[in-house]
Amino acid sequence: MSWTVDEIPDQSGRVVLITGANSGIGLESASVLADRGAHVILGCRDPHKGAAAQRQIAGSTEVLTIDLSSLASVSEAAEALGGRQIDVLVNNAGIMAVPQEASVDGHELQFATNVLGPFALTSLLLDQITDRVVWVSSMMHRAGKLDLADPSFRHHRYNAWRAYSASKLADLMLSYELQRRLTLAGSTVRSYAAHPGYAQTGLQRHTAVLSWPMVHQLESLLKVAQSADQGALPILYAATAPDLPPGSYVGPAGFGEMSGPPRIVGSSAASHDRDAQRTLWSLCEGLTGTSPGLPG
Repeated sequence: MSWTVDEIPDQSGRVVLITGANSGIGLESASVLADRGAHVILGCRDPHKGAAAQRQIAGSTEVLTIDLSSLASVSEAAEALGGRQIDVLVNNAGIMAVPQEASVDGHELQFATNVLGPFALTSLLLDQITDRVVWVSSMMHRAGKLDLADPSFRHHRYNAWRAYSASKLADLMLSYELQRRLTLAGSTVRSYAAHPGYAQTGLQRHTAVLSWPMVHQLESLLKVAQSADQGALPILYAATAPDLPPGSYVGPAGFGEMSGPPRIVGSSAASHDRDAQRTLWSLCEGLTGTSPGLPG
């Protein structure tokens, strides 16, 4: 398989909301989809950075201010959309391996930003979504161990990478669980997950382990990182491929899923734990106060 952006169908008349769209993979995905005719809503925490990104994109766009670490901000963003039709929601925004910090709602910041915010946004917008939801996960989900009794590390020693990998495992589990519930409801809306492999996006800039110059130097020395536009391919494939089977997980086809054209990939046994998926779903409903209203 050697899929490229040239194979993306015409997106004219479609509306796509991408969170974290002001940089990296989000910006690349927004640029490509706008170029193919979609109206792209750039979900950005900083409206000034959103406006700067908007100026880089040739096509129809708008900026939506949203801070996924804040449930109030997510609710305000959903309300600002005013019941408009959204064909595709791409839950792309995230943070990686940051020092321990609590969100404004009192949750561990990576869990709040990477899991609870996207879940709440999906819940609030699901009735407006006509085609699909794409959850951006990571190769790191395979290292993830999700403690559903203590997702915010209140009773365990915090580890930045453990928290990150757990959050990406949670995203993948939610994508699978959403598809299961959509199928039960007889909905034609589809849920997918995707991961970019290893891409130079700036996400590594704020890790708690290595400084950004050290990360960048290691990437250049080892030649392991692909560009942001290459990293966006699995996300774009998941967001646009007409015949992609519901519930698929998409990643790069190259060695170790680090780089290469997109294809359907496998995921860890933990990500397929049905009981854990249901428990996580219920936990997210309780912590966010939102529910997609789908059968369990």
